[in-house]
Amino acid sequence: MSGRNVRTSFSVLLCYAGRRLGSVVSWLAGAGMTLAPPLLRIALAVPFFKSGLTRWNGFLSLSPSAAYLFEEEFQLHIFGGAYSFPMPLVVAHLVGIAEIMLPILLVIGLGTRLAALGLLTMTGVIQLVVPEGWTNFHLPWAALALAIIAIGPGRLSLDEVIARVAKRQSGSGGGAGDRSGRDAAGSPGSDRPRPAPDRCRGLGSG
Repeated sequence: MSGRNVRTSFSVLLCYAGRRLGSVVSWLAGAGMTLAPPLLRIALAVPFFKSGLTRWNGFLSLSPSAAYLFEEEFQLHIFGGAYSFPMPLVVAHLVGIAEIMLPILLVIGLGTRLAALGLLTMTGVIQLVVPEGWTNFHLPWAALALAIIAIGPGRLSLDEVIARVAKRQSGSGGGAGDRSGRDAAGSPGSDRPRPAPDRCRGLGSG
């Protein structure tokens, strides 16, 4: 009989320990889903923004070094051949603008998935220009961009704020009618979920 009580007590202890561990894991998951998206956005935005700062010598004035790189140095390595950029100065201006604007959009979380897609596309082009840089730079950048596209902007973003405001405005019109319908159908507390039974305590009572 004493051995059975020991096993029962041990089962109850394991049950409560598992419940506590589950609560900790749930808290970590919630904290991760809050903190991970902005950190991913910042990690991807910083290298592109720093590169974009070197492209300009003033407002929409391309720096001589950027013009030289796109006209003389940068080439696309495709199928074993090296090809110069078409309209290199136009491409240099577009790249310089994208390297400033897309990281800013990422950091503030506005149009997040589209901004990440734009930087992912730029990473693919950079891979064609510098094929040997895929392990140190291009693969991590692509992984960050894909992670942002997959999980979205997160809670700490303007996209989330806009989505909440839009949802609130769309739901404000039918809110009163929905409440009155629920009141007519039943008592105010009839649709509240019942608390789950304490299974750990049930083990002890057995």
